[in-house]
Amino acid sequence: MSQDSRELVVLVTRGTDHELSSVAFTIACGGITAGMKVCAFLTSSAVDLVRRGSADLTHVAPLDPLGQLMADFMARGGTIYACTPCVKARGYAQEDFIDGVVISGASAIHDRLKTGAASLSF
Repeated sequence: MSQDSRELVVLVTRGTDHELSSVAFTIACGGITAGMKVCAFLTSSAVDLVRRGSADLTHVAPLDPLGQLMADFMARGGTIYACTPCVKARGYAQEDFIDGVVISGASAIHDRLKTGAASLSF
């Protein structure tokens, strides 16, 4: 796989109550800066991150505020997937989420991993 087409899958399992969610999106944004195509797959309590207004209250200094990190990630071409069973288990629907979030099963990341994408888990 050429360097220009490298992909990164960032698996996020932590919600707004844990610093790893901010670390995950900082690293995801760094992947985009490095020229990678990056997607984030949110499972478990991480699906709470994309509820409207949820991430706006989280700031782990010295990192940027989580809401800003996520908005920057998406504005720069990153894709955020929210795990379908995790969304359903919490009673959420598409309209509960920030614009651009894709509710999807794990096949969205499996397809990328099968073609050689790197992965990181937080």
